[in-house]
Order: sequence, then C-alpha cells, then structure tokens
Amino acid sequence: MIKNRAIETLKIEAAAVENLIKRVDDEFVAAVKEILKCKGRVVVTGMGKSGHVGRKIAATLASTGTPAFFLHPAEAYHGDLGMITENDIVIAISNSGESSEIVNILPVIRRIGAKIIAMCGRKNSVLGKNCDYFVNIGVEKEACTLGLAPTASTTATLAMGDAIAMALMEEKKFTSQDFALFHPGGALGRKLLLTVGDVMHSGEDNPIVKVGATVKDALFEMTAKGLGAVSIVNAENKFVGIVTDGIIRRALEKDKNFIDEPVEHIMHRDALIISAEKLAAEALSVMEKHKPRPVTVLPVIDADKNPVGMIHLTDLLRQGVV
Repeated sequence: MIKNRAIETLKIEAAAVENLIKRVDDEFVAAVKEILKCKGRVVVTGMGKSGHVGRKIAATLASTGTPAFFLHPAEAYHGDLGMITENDIVIAISNSGESSEIVNILPVIRRIGAKIIAMCGRKNSVLGKNCDYFVNIGVEKEACTLGLAPTASTTATLAMGDAIAMALMEEKKFTSQDFALFHPGGALGRKLLLTVGDVMHSGEDNPIVKVGATVKDALFEMTAKGLGAVSIVNAENKFVGIVTDGIIRRALEKDKNFIDEPVEHIMHRDALIISAEKLAAEALSVMEKHKPRPVTVLPVIDADKNPVGMIHLTDLLRQGVV
C-alpha cells in the first residue's frame, strides 16, 4: 500500500508537470519579455504553500541573473508594499486565484504601477482577471487523496517558475562565471572565480635560482620552499626553465656526480607555465592534461617573463578546485 501510494503520487505530479508544456504559449513568452525589459526587480508573492514555492522561485531568479525577492502578502498589506516600485514586476502566486491576502493587495499594486504576472490555476478568478499576464499552473487533481493538501499544484508551480527562470537565463546569456559571481562561497564559486594569483606562492615563498647556480643550490632552494620545483632565471631575472624533484631523480639514475654542475645542465627549458590572471581551474586542467604524465607544479610567469610565483597541485585541491 505504501509503495502504491508513493508511485501514484509521483505519477500524478509528473503528469501535472508534463501538462504544463502546452501552457508555454504566447502569453508566457510575453511575460518573460516583460521581465527582460524590467528596470526594477521581480517581486514574488504568495500565501501558504504557494509562498514557500514563491521563496524558491525568487531565489532561483536572483541566482540566475534576474534581481528578485519574496514579499509575504500579509506583511505587504501591513506596510511592506512600500518595497514595490512602479518599475517592478510582481509575480503573484495563487492556485485558486482567490487567496484573500493576494486579492487584498492587488489594488495597491495597481496604484503603484507595477506590472502583475499571475501564476494561477483559474483564469476567471480575481487574480486571473486583474493581472497583466496569466501563466496557467492549474492541475487536474492533487496527489493528496483528500484533494486538499497542495501537492501536484505546488510541484507544477515550482516547475513553471523554473521554466521562467531558465528562459530568462538563456535570453540574458547568463554564463557559468556570472553564476559563480553570485555563489562565491560554494565549490562552484571557488572553481570558477579563484585565479592562479589567489593561490600561488609568491615573494619569499617563490623558489628561484639563477643560471650558473649548482644543482645542489637548486635542491636546497627546492627543499626550503617545499614545492618540489624551482624556477631558473637568467642574469636579467627572466624565466628560462625549471628543475623539479622528478628531473633530479631521473638525473641521479644516470649520473651521481652532477650535483655540483650548473643547474642549466639539467633544467627543462620548454616548461609548462601559466599567468597569474588565469583561473585556478585552468591551471588544474593544464596539469592534468600534460603528456606523457601529469605535472604537479607550474611556474607563474608575467608578460615580461618574470617568475612571479609557483602553484602546486595540492594548493588547488586544498581550495576545492576539483
């Protein structure tokens, strides 16, 4: 019985969402276009379960490039209507279209001059008759066996809200970098906004030796800085190559007496490098895609070929750039 009820609920709600497809009509397009040219913000309002869904819709809009916030209709009736301006668009959510808290504030919204988009299940309702754009979120039946608890209707409303947000996102050419800008605290933000310059070891922590120094000198510098590599610079302090612990190990297999030789005898001249303004995620990609084997460290070089830092794989992993 439990499984059957659960399956039936999912079928009813899936059908409710699928039925929305034919509701994406010319009026839906007109509503989206109205939001696109809005000079203010989108104010989402709804009472009860519609309000909970409305909060999510407002949050989705805001995080995908459309300034939006949720306004509780009861609070709006007692002073918060001052948050709405004539440049705003109000998305009013009510399945019945008769919610008293919504109906009570419609005349004031009209007087303020804001446009109204109704997300409603009944065109002939008070809300349906007093809106600029009607988006039909009506359902044939609720999943609730009593036909009382909002279930399929709230699912349909949430899905239609996502449809509006995604249509706006597409029209605005909203990019992953834009998305990360509004999500700087999450892993996505770190991956998309963090630059090499934010992570690299610079100044005294940047391992560097000059051409003419011995391999031993390079090894001491490498050990002191703990990055497993050292940048090699010429007399003008311009980057000319790199020595890594792997290069030293391979040299040891061939010759045990190279340790006092000039470092340029074993340095890798055609080294992978990166600039400080590049995204940290790009540095990770460069490391992973190097053939025949991935590398774990990259010298950070500026436009004048000065080694301004060094970035290690562990630095990227520590920052969550994966």
